[in-house]
Amino acid sequence: MSHPVLEVIDARKRYGKTVALAGVSLAVGEGEMFGLLGPNGAGKTTLISILCGLAAADGGEIRLFGKPFQRGDRDLRRLVGLGTQDLSIYPGLTARENLRFFGRLYGIRGADLTGRVNELLAAVGLADRADDRAGTFSGGMKRRLNLAAAVVHRPRLLFLDEPTTGVDPQSRNHIFEQVKALNAAGTTVVYTSHYLEEVQTLCRRIAVLDAGKLLACDTLPALLKLLDVTLRVAVSGAAPDFADRLAAVPGVKAVRTRLDGFTLVVDDPAAVLAGVATLCAAAGVTLTAAAAREPTLERVFLTLTGRELRD
Repeated sequence: MSHPVLEVIDARKRYGKTVALAGVSLAVGEGEMFGLLGPNGAGKTTLISILCGLAAADGGEIRLFGKPFQRGDRDLRRLVGLGTQDLSIYPGLTARENLRFFGRLYGIRGADLTGRVNELLAAVGLADRADDRAGTFSGGMKRRLNLAAAVVHRPRLLFLDEPTTGVDPQSRNHIFEQVKALNAAGTTVVYTSHYLEEVQTLCRRIAVLDAGKLLACDTLPALLKLLDVTLRVAVSGAAPDFADRLAAVPGVKAVRTRLDGFTLVVDDPAAVLAGVATLCAAAGVTLTAAAAREPTLERVFLTLTGRELRD
C-alpha cells in the first residue's frame, strides 16, 4: 500500500444501545480505489459520515493526510468529497445552478467556478441539459449530477456511497468511466456498493464490515483465496475406490463425494479436468458432466457475513 491518506484507528460509535462501530481499524493509501462493503446496518454509512466530518466518533482516532482529523477541522474537510447515497442535489435548481451552488460553498468564484462547472457538465454528459431543472432529470442523470457536485471542489479523497443505485446501464457505465478517470488523475476513492460486481471490477483492496466490526481487509486476490476453486464432476459406473483414485490426480487437493459424483478442490480446473478424463477412460467410468466454480467477491461476502436477509 502507498502512503496512507486515510487512517482509521479503533473507531467506535454507539447510538443508544446500538453499536454502530465496534473498534474499526483500516488504512487507505494515496491513489487507491478502495472498496467498502457490508450488509444493511453494517456500519458503512456511519463510518463514512465520521470520515467526512458529518458525525463524531465516540472513540478511536481518524487521520487524514497524516494529520489528526476532528469534525470541526474545515481545512481537512475541504480535501474530502462525498457522493451521497441519498441525492444531495436540489431538484428546483438547474444542473448548472446546482454545481455553482456547491462550488461557492467551497469558496470557488468567478472564472474558476464557471470553467469548473462547464468542465464537469461535459464530463458527466449533461452539457446539453445544463439549464434544465434537476427535478426533470432521469434517475441516471441525477446520479451523474450528484457525482459532479461531489467533486466540484477537486477533492483529494472521494467517498462514493452507492453511486449507481437505480440507474440505467448507460449511466452506470458513464459513472464508472468518470470514477476511473478521477482515480487515474490522482483522486483517492473509497467506493461502497451493494452491487458486488462493481467493487470487484473497480477496486483492488476491499474491506468488509458487519455489525460494526471489520471482518476482512485485503487485496481482491487475497480475499478470493479465502474460498476454494472447485471442479464438480458427475460420473457413472465408478467403483467404490474411485474417490481415492481421483485424489491421486495431479492438482487435486481434496475430494468430496456427492450423490451424482464428486467435488474436487483444485488450483487449475482445466488441467485437473484433463487428468480426470484420462482416469475415467482408463477405469471404464463415464464422465457425464463437469463444471468449474471459481471464487467471486459475492461468494466471499456471503461466506463472511452470512445469507440471512438484512432489512
